[in-house]
Amino acid sequence: MNNDPSPIDTGLSAPTDLRATLAWLAAPPPLHAEDDLAPLHAHLTALRGAQAAPAQRRRLLDLLDARGKATARRLQPEIVGVSLPLSRRSRHIVRSLQALLLMLAEDHLQSGDDAPLAAWRALDALASHLAISSYAGAPYGAGVWKIAHRIHHDATAGGYAGAHVREAGCTIEDAYLRACLLACAQPASFTSHEIAQVVDYVARFSSRATFVAHADAGGAEGVFWIDPDRDAPPTSASRLPPPAGALCFACEQLAELAEEQADALDAGARAADLDLPESADTPAGHGVLRRLAHRWGTPGKRRFPRRRQNHRAELCVGLDAVRALFDGEATTAAGATQWIVTNESPDGYAVMHVSGRTGRLAAGDVAGVRAEGKAGWEICIVRWALSGNPEHLELGLQILGTRAGAATLVSAGEGGDARRRPVLALPALPPIRPEEALLAPVGTAAGDAQAMVLLVERDTLEVREIRATGLVERTAAVELIAFAPAEAP
Repeated sequence: MNNDPSPIDTGLSAPTDLRATLAWLAAPPPLHAEDDLAPLHAHLTALRGAQAAPAQRRRLLDLLDARGKATARRLQPEIVGVSLPLSRRSRHIVRSLQALLLMLAEDHLQSGDDAPLAAWRALDALASHLAISSYAGAPYGAGVWKIAHRIHHDATAGGYAGAHVREAGCTIEDAYLRACLLACAQPASFTSHEIAQVVDYVARFSSRATFVAHADAGGAEGVFWIDPDRDAPPTSASRLPPPAGALCFACEQLAELAEEQADALDAGARAADLDLPESADTPAGHGVLRRLAHRWGTPGKRRFPRRRQNHRAELCVGLDAVRALFDGEATTAAGATQWIVTNESPDGYAVMHVSGRTGRLAAGDVAGVRAEGKAGWEICIVRWALSGNPEHLELGLQILGTRAGAATLVSAGEGGDARRRPVLALPALPPIRPEEALLAPVGTAAGDAQAMVLLVERDTLEVREIRATGLVERTAAVELIAFAPAEAP
């Protein structure tokens, strides 16, 4: 992800006198934080071209930096929770913030200020840029990673990477490692709300990740490497061996911690007792920890090669919509949209949106896919979602199966009341999935294991007593539950 965000259309003439910048800074911030974005860009541009003493330039940059980061904090609620494709307003906010933060980072590095402080402020701006990109499923700005790599390299060479800088909440090395850990978690595979939990988790526990010698990195699970000469995030050593000169770090201990915490939560522990954010108390929050443990600990290699394609496919999204496809052998989907398959493998697709209203989309959703020339629908999970703009929405899809039965799961609820949930019953798919499974709304498997009744709606109503044997996977929207026939009393 290295497309440059489009420049901000300021609609203003750049100030010709730095006194105008001071006057603007002295005025109260606007009621709507997004109204600060264009003036900030204009005043930073004016400062770049102004004839000013170095001390005056640094002072103005400090003030603009404080205003810019305060604006970013005010706008964060607008970004956390966005869905794809981004609305016009959200897209404007995201791109403007990305450009603003990249500009602040570049200017701090050119300011001639105290090196540790300038490096910290620049890296802090870049880390915010990367987090915003993750929240919005948007491309990073061109050069962001290369600048971050250079800041860390220079700080290490200068002996201040591990030093505490005034106003900084962590060291330069800590901030750099946190940005890398967020990238290693594959942020496009999380929803925006889940990214907020990941960012919080990284801030709390990033000390469990450590830099390691290059000789210890080759092919190791949980080890990632960085090529400081490339404008790219870290790469897993288990997927590609680190080249000479690469910087390596290990996440194995961090992954083990996430797994242990997920086990404790499933056993009834509270998030606060484990120093976790409140969002970790939910079933979806448990799923985030499981996925982090996998991303950092055992990212693994791609099982099948991908083949480039260029054919059309229909897509419908949501458990209810997909369930309807297998209820009475429906051949059409209400609200299906048109996509182009850009590559495929035996277990999934990458697709790009062509036409039709997509509605709300996020990683972890269920999707039904029918590729051109195929009669039946395939059941998939959205593994990742990216969007540079509404006309360029891309999804990664993993196939769960081609056969399913629309069903209703009946289990005991609170107070003994029956609880009914619409589900899809998937047949076993050896060797990938040796047991039958239910695709159900998130939270279905929460609570004590107990016998349940599955009502399968075929030509006649089939009643089956079943028991859950394991939770295969949990996303923000659904969970995949393995099951077997209930044992006779």
